[in-house]
Amino acid sequence: MQILLILNDPPYGSERAYNGLRLALALAKSDPAITMTVFLMADAVVAAKSGQKTPDGYYNVERMLKGVLAGKGQVLLCGTCMDARGLTDAEILSGVRRSTMAELATVTASAEKVLVF
Repeated sequence: MQILLILNDPPYGSERAYNGLRLALALAKSDPAITMTVFLMADAVVAAKSGQKTPDGYYNVERMLKGVLAGKGQVLLCGTCMDARGLTDAEILSGVRRSTMAELATVTASAEKVLVF
């Protein structure tokens, strides 16, 4: 099953990105046949910035995204949203890549389930 998860909110300040990533990880773990794509847009693109430091005991979305990648999922970033926030390719996690609305449209059309947070 192909699942597309779209995140819009910033990685910290609300728990929408956190909860979306928790669900992505749980779904991927529940069935090895699941193909997971996480698309970050708007303020969510900042979630893919490498080198995040969070207080002990606090969730870290960088580690959660690494979990998606380790589970053979893909993480795509809206390039326009990256540019609007001054986020460069050199600042993002290894394995995560810049994408486009055209690619999001293609992934959406082929997904069996689309979840938006």
